[in-house]
Amino acid sequence: MKNQSVKNNIDWISVFIYVALVTLGWLNIYSSSLLSTDGTYQKQLIFICCTVPLIFVVLFVDGKFYEKYASIIFGVSLLSLAGLFLFGKTIAGQRCWYAIGSFTLQPSEFAKAATSLALAKYLSDTQINLKETNRQIQALAIMLLPVMLILPQPDPGSALIYSVFILVLYREGLPSWYVWTAFITIALFVLTLVLEPYVVIGIAFIILAIIHFKGRVVDRNLLLSAILLALISGFVFSVDYVFDNVFKQHHRDRFNILLGKTVDMKGIGYNTNQSEIAIGSGGWIGKGFLEGTQTKGGFVPEQHTDYIFTTVGEEWGFAGSVVVIALFVGLLLRVIYLAERQKTKFSRVYGYCVAGILFIHFFVNIAMVIGIFPTIGVPLPFFSYGGSGLWGFTILLFIFLKMDANKVNEW
Repeated sequence: MKNQSVKNNIDWISVFIYVALVTLGWLNIYSSSLLSTDGTYQKQLIFICCTVPLIFVVLFVDGKFYEKYASIIFGVSLLSLAGLFLFGKTIAGQRCWYAIGSFTLQPSEFAKAATSLALAKYLSDTQINLKETNRQIQALAIMLLPVMLILPQPDPGSALIYSVFILVLYREGLPSWYVWTAFITIALFVLTLVLEPYVVIGIAFIILAIIHFKGRVVDRNLLLSAILLALISGFVFSVDYVFDNVFKQHHRDRFNILLGKTVDMKGIGYNTNQSEIAIGSGGWIGKGFLEGTQTKGGFVPEQHTDYIFTTVGEEWGFAGSVVVIALFVGLLLRVIYLAERQKTKFSRVYGYCVAGILFIHFFVNIAMVIGIFPTIGVPLPFFSYGGSGLWGFTILLFIFLKMDANKVNEW
């Protein structure tokens, strides 16, 4: 069947939201970098202009190409990540970029789309059943391969993004205990940092006791409860060691500040403190475009990148922040809606990967800026400064819009 007209069938609602986010992002980058001398907002405008031919290329390529060559695209992506260890440029202690003159390119931004395609390709096989252990291992390996190359750079923020694929796997049949185990592990880790280990184990014992006495198969529940308590105890007592010996000092400092164990308004907590001040000073309707005193004074470091939302909060206020958040939520819901209407597993899975990646970036960035999540360097999609990030998110989204517009599901 011939491809249907992309122009007539592309989801223009998603395109409109994309354009709105990119436009608002540039306006806030312009405001936050107006007084700088490095041409930040001019560079971002060039990056935005480059997305136009990039979008045309993505939409011009036959939709079947992305499925047919998903594995090759993924392999090339992994090679580009591995190549950083030999040819990468180190900036601020991270070896995450290739440098071509003054231009830098961050391959981890493009690896998200490549991994999404590879995961969709694997899961679209009719023989795949995620109830089988070997299939689970293979699917998790696809998710973890880029993580293993990104973490040593070190870039924990980018590595964190890949955890969202667990939810995609769950949507496609991964047993729910994987998701619950992940959430419980995170909760136990944080609780142990806040409370004494014996207190956490005591809470776990009470919860397991309640589950045991409500269970129908007493013997099995008793054995399972004992095993779980032993595993929880071992994990809880290992938290301090991991925190002190595996985490780097600046990671420990950020967690301690977030949990209220340390107050450091002038050191490691400076960014978050100034971000909260800037957002809070915006009030209901903001100080007005180009009128932000915190923004103009340069009080928030990296405001045009990871902390760009502080400009929204200060100059556009609560009302403007709600509009931006509504646009992101609208795009997420739209992508999920489009994913659900796909008739092939490949395009559906890829759609959920797109929604998951956009969601975790959006959620973590906003949570980081308002001080309820540690600062780990996660950009706000379509908003934060940077060509690699903008192009990576654009490719990620428009590959899916191409699939939907061309009705890949009807071939």
